[in-house]
Amino acid sequence: MLLAGSCRAMSLMDNQTRELWQEFMPLRNHIPGRVGNELYSVDIYPDAEYLRDFDPHRTFRKWAGVPVTTWEGLPEPLEKLELPEGLYAVFRYRGSPRTVGAFYHRILTEWLPASLYDLEHRPHLAVMGPTYLGDHPDSEEDLWIPVRVKDGAS
Repeated sequence: MLLAGSCRAMSLMDNQTRELWQEFMPLRNHIPGRVGNELYSVDIYPDAEYLRDFDPHRTFRKWAGVPVTTWEGLPEPLEKLELPEGLYAVFRYRGSPRTVGAFYHRILTEWLPASLYDLEHRPHLAVMGPTYLGDHPDSEEDLWIPVRVKDGAS
């Protein structure tokens, strides 16, 4: 999948998500080849150990973007991101973005160890469609966690 968007390096202690989206949103309607109306928030961690040895000061790259059919004619300052293919576990989250951390924590510490899957080192996605209402408690988004089948699992 091809995305066009804005990107920033940040940590959870130096969270710049709001600024990233404020920078991106005025540009989104000027992106040629845009597919659909969903918005993508993409987290790219520097290595496979990032979530295992979690440090809230450690930086990662966060993207605010939209899927596109082509990067041709992409206006500056927008950037290009190609998401690699792979298996994802998808979870519907309902609630405020402020409380999504606890939901992620349950996925990684409860669901994942009990599942047939291991975490894989690829981008993590949040896809925000028509039921995404920002900070509203009834807001919904789909969280895509990259996984692979555990060795020996069938």
